[in-house]
Amino acid sequence: MKTALFLCMCLSAFGQQVIKLYPGKAPGSENWNWEMKEFTPMPNNRMLFNVTEPTLTIYPAVPGKGNGTSIIVAPGGAFHILSIDSEGHDVAKWLSARGITAFVLTYRVVKSNSPNPFAELMPLMKDFKKLDEINAPVVEMATQDGIEAIKYVKANAGALGIDPNKMGFMGFSAGGTLTMNVLLSAPQNLKPNFIAPIYYYADAVTGKEMPNAVTPAFIAVAADDNLGFTPHSIRLFERWTAAKHPSELHVYENGSHGFGMRKNNTSSDNWTVDFENWLKVRKFL
Repeated sequence: MKTALFLCMCLSAFGQQVIKLYPGKAPGSENWNWEMKEFTPMPNNRMLFNVTEPTLTIYPAVPGKGNGTSIIVAPGGAFHILSIDSEGHDVAKWLSARGITAFVLTYRVVKSNSPNPFAELMPLMKDFKKLDEINAPVVEMATQDGIEAIKYVKANAGALGIDPNKMGFMGFSAGGTLTMNVLLSAPQNLKPNFIAPIYYYADAVTGKEMPNAVTPAFIAVAADDNLGFTPHSIRLFERWTAAKHPSELHVYENGSHGFGMRKNNTSSDNWTVDFENWLKVRKFL
């Protein structure tokens, strides 16, 4: 519980506990003096930008259903924004209803110079090499945020009513990239016990240290991913199975990029059903 003494806890607008991951300014971004903002480019799906203060929002398992499993959820957004509802809070609510304690990770992202981060980001989505160069310093900071989140969850497992050996990490798009970076960068004692990278981007993954422990992976992507990320998931599945880690890959016929928890009347709508079944088979649910 020592870690908890240094972390600030408050309540969000949703009534959830929000944990600051660092007691002061986050290391590496001490000079960042801008404030986090949000906008809603589509109904019921808020986006955060200019995130400077990494946090975890806790969604405890529904009373009477807790099974000891926990999952840290990392939203996507090309390390410029965070799709905080469809790939964050909505996922956490879904997990909580199934007896899993969920933590939504709000991690540091690249500073936007206008109130419309989409306008800045869209041209970069046509030049991933340039985007990766801009993102690189922040990807490393976000990776540290993810590792710090694992430290908190493991250090406070008893108080949170969870099993420190049943802790997963999942993410969407850039959050999937972060999932893999955290897994491959964290020391062995802080690596998650299972992962779920969803339509992840491989080229920004910099971690190198494979887990010693068997680490199951649930991988999902749409075949019509409009950013061309489908092969990234296929290659990860091949790498994971070659390394003798259990792996399950779902390539949905349609759903494009960024389906998250949104219902689009596409085959990707079924990913939560498949994920729930996988969690049951792996005895995490």
